[in-house]
Amino acid sequence: MNYKTHILVVDDEKVVRDGCSKVLTGRGYEVYTAENGEQAIYMLKDKNIDLILLDLKMPGMSGEELLEIVVNKYPDLPVIIITGHGTVDTAVECMKKGAYDFITKPFQIDQFLLTISRAAEKRRLEKQARQLEEERSKNLYDLSLEKSRLKTIINCMANGVMVTNRALEVVLHNPALMRMMEIKGELESPIPINKVINNETLIHTLKGIIDTNVKKNEAFSQELSIGNKYIRAISAAALGPDNNIVGTVTVLEDITPFKRLDEMKTDFINMVVHELRSPLVAIRQMNSVLLEELAGPLNEKQKDFVNREISRIDELLNLINDLLDVAKIEAGRYVQHLVPTDICKIVEKVVSLMQERARNQGIDLLYSCENVGLVSADPESIEEVFNNLISNAINYSPDGGKVVVLVKGRGEYIEIKVSDTGIGIPREEIPKIFDKFYRVKDSKTRRVTGTGLGLYIVKNIIDAHKGSINVESEVGKGTTFVIFLPMAK
Repeated sequence: MNYKTHILVVDDEKVVRDGCSKVLTGRGYEVYTAENGEQAIYMLKDKNIDLILLDLKMPGMSGEELLEIVVNKYPDLPVIIITGHGTVDTAVECMKKGAYDFITKPFQIDQFLLTISRAAEKRRLEKQARQLEEERSKNLYDLSLEKSRLKTIINCMANGVMVTNRALEVVLHNPALMRMMEIKGELESPIPINKVINNETLIHTLKGIIDTNVKKNEAFSQELSIGNKYIRAISAAALGPDNNIVGTVTVLEDITPFKRLDEMKTDFINMVVHELRSPLVAIRQMNSVLLEELAGPLNEKQKDFVNREISRIDELLNLINDLLDVAKIEAGRYVQHLVPTDICKIVEKVVSLMQERARNQGIDLLYSCENVGLVSADPESIEEVFNNLISNAINYSPDGGKVVVLVKGRGEYIEIKVSDTGIGIPREEIPKIFDKFYRVKDSKTRRVTGTGLGLYIVKNIIDAHKGSINVESEVGKGTTFVIFLPMAK
């Protein structure tokens, strides 16, 4: 940006004013003139003057008097004294009082322009320095204001906030964190993280964020047990101006009330299902007695009614069993007894139990076991897996379909495939099928009853055995569940 210096020439001689104006205008300066001190004072108020050329000997207000006014009112404005040879001493005295420099008449053009140039450069640099200082002050003020706002927001948050540097020292925290950790008094900054939160799981996560190349927008959520509290911690990398990781930011939420509520809900469900199970079993037994005609003969219509009632009771009992299984899974007590287990025997048992049901629906149920060793497993849980998968395969296959169970040894793992030629699963539904209570919504699946808990239970059983389960499906052609379980060592 080009900046034009504005010069005010104050001299009672017109020839001097005109001469200075002509020379300086030709060099790119903006020139104003005044023939006495009063005019000069008016122009200083009206114009943005950068430099004054001031004659000492003027009628009325002298140059020295004007200099005194300028120095008091405009202390940053350079003043160059115009003087004759006989008044050089006076000019020197003026410099002591605040003038920038002096030039003598008659002017030497080169010396005259050099003096003007130095004074104009001084003025320009001073204005630039002042502008930078003002910008710096404004930036510092904005930064201080932003910091104050941020501090206010953080301090008012109900969740705890903790910021660490790369050395895992806490450099910023809020009162909510202090309350959560039951810390009284003030904390020095920085302070090692284990003086604030001594939890190895969280510290390990934060070390991983700093030491590994995590994605810049990646966050890690985990539940921690600290004292008698349950804490959810969400941690992410803190980035510097160059987008490098300079530390970590963690937001901590006390979820103890929600955990307690969840435990109450689980206890309530367990109580209800246990209380429901006993009378339902008793009712089923009484209906079985009726069906076997131990209480007297039944006609065909009565037998049909009793069979339907038993079928509905079985559905309720299955729901109760599923709810009990889910409660055990969520409490971490579902898979408890791991023993060397022959998977093929379990498959053979489940298939034999399902054969009649498959035949009634016109479905071929086949199985094959090859090169299979023992698996360290809970036999009842693994049987539950096959019951769910084979039952689903039969339910969702049309009459005349086929269900195949294949078990093969694959090195240190056993591969299990349960395939059907059924209706298949739409691609967008596949990621959701292992969710609790989720069922594929389709006109073809309405006839199939269920709770939506079977695959959720299956997934959790396989995870508890350190295995994996995946699904491959194509609408109209069928579905295959693929399980890998580690062999017993």
